[in-house]
Amino acid sequence: MKINVTIPEKRKNRWGHFLQAFGRAHRKASVQMESSVPLLQHLNEFRVRIFKAFFALIITTGISFAFSEQLIEYLAQPIGGIAKLVSIELTENIAIFMKVSLLGGFVLAMPVIVYQIVAFILPGLKRSEKIWLLIMVPFAAILFAGGVVFTWFVMLPTAVPFLAGFLGITTQVRPENYFNFITNLMFWIGICFEMPLVILFLAKLKFVTAKQLASGWRYALVIMAIVAAAVTPTVDPINMGLVMAPLAGLYVISVILAAMVNRG
Repeated sequence: MKINVTIPEKRKNRWGHFLQAFGRAHRKASVQMESSVPLLQHLNEFRVRIFKAFFALIITTGISFAFSEQLIEYLAQPIGGIAKLVSIELTENIAIFMKVSLLGGFVLAMPVIVYQIVAFILPGLKRSEKIWLLIMVPFAAILFAGGVVFTWFVMLPTAVPFLAGFLGITTQVRPENYFNFITNLMFWIGICFEMPLVILFLAKLKFVTAKQLASGWRYALVIMAIVAAAVTPTVDPINMGLVMAPLAGLYVISVILAAMVNRG
């Protein structure tokens, strides 16, 4: 009789433990699914915004195709026009056409791309952070454009003739080399012009102060000289001075902005 009584009780206990374990696993899975819903929503929003930015890039690149030839002729002005360029590969010309078209499309699509990035980030920021972001984005675009304009109207008219006529040797410039050179130069000098915003951001985070920046102007000049030597295509003092002069002015503006942030 004891055997007949104990065996069903053991089986009943086993089934009870199994059902309890299953219930705990089910509740845990339900909690994990509920907690992962916001993450999935953010990932879906991120996917949608990337698609919109990519779709805008496709459209603007298609528009840029219609004006790529005129843009190439305009970009070739510092070297003396397209006639001064020599292509040595069969596919080089069409590759340059496609690259310039994509570059033009990217520039035209930049407002849409920046908007998608900002719209994705804004909901997760505090009110003060939103204000700073909305202020910094337009100024970043303005400063970068200022660097590009400076490169085009000041740097390239002096650097390109100097390089092409150095030592009096006839230089036959390839389109790929030329367009890579001018676009890289405009890009990096545009990045250098973002210095006030970078220092403003560091001052906002209490990493630097206006007093530290003002007292360290000698070190700043050394760093600017190194940057100018790395960015400029030549190592002559004229071109380096052309880059260091606006960087020094931007550094003064950076000190003023840091002082305003430190007071606030």
